[in-house]
Amino acid sequence: MLFRITGWTVIGQSLHHVPKFVMIVAPHTSTWDFFVGIAARSIAEIEYVRFIGKKELFMFPQGILMRAWGGYPVDRSKNNNLVESMVEIFNGKERFAIALAPEGTRNKVKRFRSGFYHIAKKVGIPIVMVGFDFKKKEVVVREPFEPTDDFDADMQLIWNHFKGVTGKNAELGIG
Repeated sequence: MLFRITGWTVIGQSLHHVPKFVMIVAPHTSTWDFFVGIAARSIAEIEYVRFIGKKELFMFPQGILMRAWGGYPVDRSKNNNLVESMVEIFNGKERFAIALAPEGTRNKVKRFRSGFYHIAKKVGIPIVMVGFDFKKKEVVVREPFEPTDDFDADMQLIWNHFKGVTGKNAELGIG
């Protein structure tokens, strides 16, 4: 209710027909992105979409809520082979999706990290691009994108898709 009262809308593709996908959400410039995402997930009725976050967010007491909302903690201080772990989770479920920020941080970046892409390729599932546009107060869901065998071209297409989306802290966004 608060989502709509504040003027936000979810526009774009329904995802009910897609049993598995990797959702990338950008630009990630603020802690507010999380709350917009949780609200949008509920409005779009895709509660099966889970998310990953740094392990520090999962410490007591907020960790109880983070897990209840569908979070998976990630230890970013060491190489824990997140791609392979996610592939195993996807392969063990009939209906599953994971949302993550391709920047991997709320700071400005010059390129996206590629783990999401490798997960999608290894499992054979699409990537769904979702933009959180704070200027327009829109959560824009693009149709599922099947990654090709041209990594560089696919990453450029994905990067370009988010260029016009204004994050909460626009100076940290994609441009």
